[in-house]
Amino acid sequence: MKISDLINWFENWANPAWQESWDNSGWQIEPGVLEQPARVLVCLTPTLAVMQEAIALQKSGIPVNLIFAHHPLIFSPLKSLCSGNAIADMTRLAFRHHIGVYTAHTNFDQVADGTADVLAQLLHLKQVAPIVPTQPELGYGRVGEINPSCTLQELLQQIQTVLNPPDLIFSPTVDLQKTIERVAVLGGSGASFISDVVKTGAQAYLTSDCKFHQFQESRDRGLILIDAGHYATERPACDRLVTKLQTAGVEWAQLSQQDEDFRLFYKR
Repeated sequence: MKISDLINWFENWANPAWQESWDNSGWQIEPGVLEQPARVLVCLTPTLAVMQEAIALQKSGIPVNLIFAHHPLIFSPLKSLCSGNAIADMTRLAFRHHIGVYTAHTNFDQVADGTADVLAQLLHLKQVAPIVPTQPELGYGRVGEINPSCTLQELLQQIQTVLNPPDLIFSPTVDLQKTIERVAVLGGSGASFISDVVKTGAQAYLTSDCKFHQFQESRDRGLILIDAGHYATERPACDRLVTKLQTAGVEWAQLSQQDEDFRLFYKR
């Protein structure tokens, strides 16, 4: 499968036209690789470490020519490209080594097997629907039933097992044995959806990047907010994407081993 065919296949599934107006999904860097057989390194965030990983793979005999990322490389308008700037250095290396960078962000968040849908599958949610529908069968987040129901403690243990976050933060509650039957999930920064989640009747909401007063708001509205971190809640969908690319006919696709969480937690 050529890179151009791969992109056509992907965009039929997660059309860049579905992205938010502030987003920048699609080609970030295209150094003339469209007609080459696709050999894809998938990552959450395109960084210099991931680019260097792709170059190292080339030197080892695997001709990687595409970094497929969830987060955009270029987000704000660029005013200059200077040596020592991460985006400038990524661009220079991309053209020198013929490695494209393609991003699928808010369009990938909405679709089946996208960031939220994979979280719902990992937690085995049933009767799943979007938290905020955007068009038929698409939307942000997922909400569904846990059947059989479980306690809050069991839900937290399950999240810890399947996502392995470095830290797990949740709303203060007097009862870890509270029965949980309905759960909402949204990978990445999902605190702005708290009001929408409350309307779904979910008892617990798994997301990330939540602030102090958002935990207060959730508690006051009877919602248990669970923050597993940005990386842990979105990385599983990148892993699933590798499998889907392989099934679609990509000759070589692999999950990056240099993807970064950007956070360390000190343990005493």
